[in-house]
Amino acid sequence: MPSVLSPQKINELIKSNVQFTVQGQVSDNSGTPIPGVTILVKGTSKGTVTDFDGNYSIMADVGDILSYSYIGFTTKDVPVSDQKTINVTLEENVDALEEVVVVGYGTQRKSDLTGAVSAVSSEDLLKAPVNNALQGMRGKVAGVNVFLNSGSPTGSPRIVIRGVGTINSSSDPLYVVDGVVMDDIKFINPNDIERMEVLKDASSAAIYGARGANGVVLITTKRGGQDGKVTIGYDGFISVGSIRKKMDLLDADEWLEVVRTGMENTPKYRPDSPAPVFTANDPNLFDANGNPLYNTNWQDEATRTAFSTNHQLSVQQGNEKSSVGVFLNYSHVEGIMLNNKLDRISGKIAYDVTPKDWLKIGVNLLVNDVKDTEFEEGGGGQSPRRTMIEMPPIFPVKFPDGTWSNSQMIDDAYNLESMSNPVHVLETQERFWERNQMFGNFYMSFNILPGLDFRTQFGFDKNIRNKKEYSPRDLVNISSPDGYARIFNEKSLYWQQENYLTYNKEFGKHRVNTMLGLSWQEREYESSTIFARGFSDDFFRYNNIGSASNPSAPESASEEWSLNSYFVRAGYTYDDKYLITLTARADGSSRFGKDNKYGYFPSIGVGWNISEESFMENVNFINRMKLRGSYGITGNTEIPPYSSLATVSSGTVLMNGSRVSASSVNRLANPGLEWEKTSQFDIGLDLAAFDYRLRFEFDYYDKLTKDLLLDRPVPYTSGFTSVRDNIGSVSNKGIEAMINAEIIRGADFGWESSINMNYNKNTIESLGENDEDIEPGPFWVSGSQTILRVGESLSSFYGYERLGTWGTDEAAEAALIGAVPGEAKRSTDKRILGNGLPDVTGSFINNFRYKNFDFTADIQFVAGVEIMQQYYHSTEDRSGIANGLSTILYDGWTENNQNTMVQEIRNQAYAGQNSQVDSRWVVDGSYIRGNLFSLGYTFNEQFLDLMGLNNLRVYASAENVFVIHSKDFQGYDPEATSWEGNQWGQNIFFFQYPKPRTFTLGCSLKF
Repeated sequence: MPSVLSPQKINELIKSNVQFTVQGQVSDNSGTPIPGVTILVKGTSKGTVTDFDGNYSIMADVGDILSYSYIGFTTKDVPVSDQKTINVTLEENVDALEEVVVVGYGTQRKSDLTGAVSAVSSEDLLKAPVNNALQGMRGKVAGVNVFLNSGSPTGSPRIVIRGVGTINSSSDPLYVVDGVVMDDIKFINPNDIERMEVLKDASSAAIYGARGANGVVLITTKRGGQDGKVTIGYDGFISVGSIRKKMDLLDADEWLEVVRTGMENTPKYRPDSPAPVFTANDPNLFDANGNPLYNTNWQDEATRTAFSTNHQLSVQQGNEKSSVGVFLNYSHVEGIMLNNKLDRISGKIAYDVTPKDWLKIGVNLLVNDVKDTEFEEGGGGQSPRRTMIEMPPIFPVKFPDGTWSNSQMIDDAYNLESMSNPVHVLETQERFWERNQMFGNFYMSFNILPGLDFRTQFGFDKNIRNKKEYSPRDLVNISSPDGYARIFNEKSLYWQQENYLTYNKEFGKHRVNTMLGLSWQEREYESSTIFARGFSDDFFRYNNIGSASNPSAPESASEEWSLNSYFVRAGYTYDDKYLITLTARADGSSRFGKDNKYGYFPSIGVGWNISEESFMENVNFINRMKLRGSYGITGNTEIPPYSSLATVSSGTVLMNGSRVSASSVNRLANPGLEWEKTSQFDIGLDLAAFDYRLRFEFDYYDKLTKDLLLDRPVPYTSGFTSVRDNIGSVSNKGIEAMINAEIIRGADFGWESSINMNYNKNTIESLGENDEDIEPGPFWVSGSQTILRVGESLSSFYGYERLGTWGTDEAAEAALIGAVPGEAKRSTDKRILGNGLPDVTGSFINNFRYKNFDFTADIQFVAGVEIMQQYYHSTEDRSGIANGLSTILYDGWTENNQNTMVQEIRNQAYAGQNSQVDSRWVVDGSYIRGNLFSLGYTFNEQFLDLMGLNNLRVYASAENVFVIHSKDFQGYDPEATSWEGNQWGQNIFFFQYPKPRTFTLGCSLKF
């Protein structure tokens, strides 16, 4: 028995401040030692953990209280008094295992969930230093694909949850931040995020009704403290990024050989034309012997080592009655292409107060100010993404007299494609965006009766964006000779007002969780554009558009939509074993036809906690096992407003030499137009075993989206070609699995590993009455490069099959189709060549801990997908007028090398070209990526006490370290698109913004 000291004696010992060593062992009810238990001196940051045998030792004072905590067990506080040995038995705590997750309009115990909901904590989101919140989700959530299609700091990651189920509507999930829908979360500060939940199936997402078909991402941001203390935190990092891979292009000598050879081969393709004479006489580019004076690597010149930094300051304070959190952030992100950067200043304040036991009030306000030089990521043109590949290497960045070079500055008759050099464009063209966002909400929560609460909240999202663009007069094939300026302004205001009752109560073995509410939402948008050409000089740029001699007519637009909703959810649990959740929502939208203004979206979910059954009592190695299933219907309302109406276009026309106003009907009305509907069946298994060291989540889902919003052909006698209607259907069937294993659990060393794998099969089930093929684009070489066909997947690539090249022994056969030996041999008909949406995606993440060190290795993988390398059109299928891939010279057809897929060298300017979308352009898109490797160190309590800190961690990381991909892929990165607005254009790209390999140093501290 420990000795009992009088209060007087204890006070004397406390005043003497004498520390001594307390040691002991921590075990569970069965007497088994528990390793990894955290022991803290309560009210301080001093602490330790038990070793593999459950033993510990810690320095303590007589008046201290030791707090023992471990996941799955009730925290136990023990006064030290004068005890030098304290052995503790921890009791298993079922409630502690009941992780609470955020769902629509409330929270639920995870054990009570019948839907497929996955959560990502801020710690996991910020494992890598990210500037975009979606980047941190990559590989962390089963069933969620995050496509990072660009290395630009203003690039937009794309999220697809359980496959693409729409054609003309948006496939983006609904983003809800602190209960308020946010239009675009691309620029939200990821350091402000506390956690993210993803609602994947109908049981969880149906509460968002007509906007939930693509899944829902719920974001909870940080708020004030709860421990009565003031906590100040700082998180910051600096990073250095550089191009990870370069495309294998021709150098100056190789390119000149291609030009010469192509000219010599001209009579073969143009028998009536003499062969042009190759010369290298221009003294500005060649020496007296015809050797090039320059050998410019444009990939090196157009890119740079990018330096970025991020600083986050937080102040949190509060207790049970009131709390406040203030968060400030500055982020400077440089892209690896010249003159591409983003600067973000953001501030956030959250205040919660409980003035009465029955009343709670809170406000949350976020302000973002972003200035960036946005980089064009579209499908082609003369952007630097293209010209840093195609600009001939014989030109310098600048000539000795300081003049910028372009491809027309040559006296020899090469007939080059007109282009400005990429450095000239990047350094002199201005693309300046300023974006201001104000976002927030206010709520009041009333406790009416025990378990019964009423909450009313108002939220808004206001965005003002301004783009200023100027392209100078000397950029050939872009803005020469006049220059152009553009100013684009847009603003939007979204608001929502919601009221709902929640009732949570336990009655013996019965537990209910119910919610009933209604909502109003509205969004207003307007924009205006001013554009002009014809500047006498480049002095004013966009600051005086009135000085231009050729202004275009100003443009403006406005639109708005509104939504009125009623929703209910009822959850019931019996004896912690049997679960049922019923959800329903009715949405009325202004976007749809007058005959179908309201849609109804019900769902049901059931669950069985098998591990709570009596027959599982002796199965000791299983801690939790739950079987769940759900079925429901969600909708997709994301189409432009007024799509159901007969709209009128207005403009001006010339009449009798004067410009007059004119209007015309440009679309047929469809009063029956309604939302796309997605029905989804899901069955899942959640398992925890071996003292919660193994956790397993498995789901099978079957989604069918019907009433697709497509343009249905109508008779030409109507005066129109089509009308927007609900036709067609798409299915997504898949399996997703997440395995988390705590392989080694020790005081000094720990190893946790997670495997996430997703499989999805996407199929077009119908396309209207006759199921006819639809060619939706992108339209370019050979017409539409994708096809919508029943039985095939969305994002199916469409083109010819390249069978090889015509050989000399096939000259007669080739002549029948107007070809000659050396040209590409292709199939007669177009066919499906591949698919840009992957079948399998996943990650393999390992976290190691050794004493105060931690190490993370994050590997991502993708399989069952193809890439369409559109840039083969201009970098291999044609030559001579621009630079291209080295395969032109080293793999091209010759009489001695006829077994090749690469056509013979010919000069496009003199002999034309043979370029069609074919299977040569399409390659395997599978890859393995070294996504993140991070090493960190957390300082011990002695150092923290010396520095007056509560916590300090420093770390170094490397991102995008390597990518293992098909040898046939010639681009920068196997994950990209040049068709950002085209959702079935994934993995189709003409040229791309390279993704950097990034090295980072950072720290996180609290005091």
